[in-house]
Amino acid sequence: MSLRVIFMGTPEFSIPCLSEIILKGHDVRAVYTQPPRPAGRGGKTRKTPIHDFAEKAGLTVLTPKRLKSEEAKETFKSFEADIAIVVAYGLLLPPQILEACPLGCLNVHGSLLPRWRGAAPIQRAIMAGDSATGVMIMQMDEGLDTGDILLSDHIPIPPQMTAGDLHDDMMIRGADLLGRALDALERGSLLATKQPVEGVTYARKIDKSETRINWQRPAKEVHNHIRGLSPFPGAWFKAETAPGKIERIKVLRSGVSEVISKDVEIKDGQIFINCEEGSVELIELQREGKKPVKTKEFLNGLQGTLKLIAE
Repeated sequence: MSLRVIFMGTPEFSIPCLSEIILKGHDVRAVYTQPPRPAGRGGKTRKTPIHDFAEKAGLTVLTPKRLKSEEAKETFKSFEADIAIVVAYGLLLPPQILEACPLGCLNVHGSLLPRWRGAAPIQRAIMAGDSATGVMIMQMDEGLDTGDILLSDHIPIPPQMTAGDLHDDMMIRGADLLGRALDALERGSLLATKQPVEGVTYARKIDKSETRINWQRPAKEVHNHIRGLSPFPGAWFKAETAPGKIERIKVLRSGVSEVISKDVEIKDGQIFINCEEGSVELIELQREGKKPVKTKEFLNGLQGTLKLIAE
């Protein structure tokens, strides 16, 4: 049997989940996503990734700015869906939406709850130096990621993994886990487990003010900060790259190394920056307005030494 589904998602992360629902033969009654917004340097209005994907699949797409009105509630109910699937949608669901489908709303969440409830679980797990995380299928309730857990998949975080790497891995695992959850739901074998009351942490949204690299921190913390913000929004520092030319440089990949004798050491095509408790090697960098490059290519573009600028 197939389920009548309303899908709610916005970024690229949600596309494999919607694709899995379609491949399973479920009846997607509607796709909800964020409204088109200005994006890029030109400020051209752009549809969300899930909006483009859903339209190409011939699905009905809705882009409400809010869901609290009576009209929004009635529109949602009019699709007569059995269940709603929510994957990085970006809007809070009011009670009338959560209760509109007989089977409720399922959410694909990128952490091992109750650790990292909230908006940025992938980035926060890496920034905190977690050695593992996971993806979970959760039965949504009115709290912030407080619902019962239905299925989960454990994901190791190697020391060099970036948020982008983890995002791509979790995106595929999440879709597979969702497919398994829907199969179990159809069989009547999907069991719910309450979240533990201990171990709750919150993954607040990444703020621009925390993206600048603080080289005074321990090297391992700086490395985790860099990879947790890579590729977006990107951890950065300011440096003089030519006489009188100060640039803002993003670091996309890094490593932890031994203590060096000066603030910046360049040798054999490598860059090391001194921190507390060691140094950080810069492996992939991006100058303003340029594409990401490996260290050797970055050094080839320098017109002098690399001098850190503190403010």
